[in-house]
Amino acid sequence: MKAAGIPFQLIDVDVEENHPPDMEVEDIPEFLARKKATAAIPLVDKDSLVLAADSVVILNNLIYGKPANADEAKEMIAALAGKHHLVITGVFIGNHSKGIGFSDFTSVWLDEMSPEEISYYVDNFPPLDKAGAYGIQDWIGWAKVSRIEGSYANVMGLPVHKVYKELVQWE
Repeated sequence: MKAAGIPFQLIDVDVEENHPPDMEVEDIPEFLARKKATAAIPLVDKDSLVLAADSVVILNNLIYGKPANADEAKEMIAALAGKHHLVITGVFIGNHSKGIGFSDFTSVWLDEMSPEEISYYVDNFPPLDKAGAYGIQDWIGWAKVSRIEGSYANVMGLPVHKVYKELVQWE
């Protein structure tokens, strides 16, 4: 956001990242972003906007969120390696009187990875705060992501181009 010239202030809210069990996987990120924004809006003044986002990695209709530990991170990366997967980031922008939600979709192709490469990544680029246990801006993105279709920023966790467009149109 800073690089796009959008001033912001971080607000920490404690929200359980759960969703209805029958919800379509494509709808979950926007649902979670809305949930986070709804918790944050009462904490800001009436002239402020809240922006919340949530990203998930999807492979074979299964969600790969943030790993609980290094072993789970290794399992996630091993499952994704050599395959094409989808990154969806849901965004919600709102204030005390209105809001808008949307999602962005990016396809990512991750090359095969040896167990040694996976261990190297997890040991040197802590992935526990990243959906799918990887960051495209880290070693894995430079060495193992062979192709993406869609927004690079979306894979990092926020489709800044779409956020900017919505903020310019905000009334």
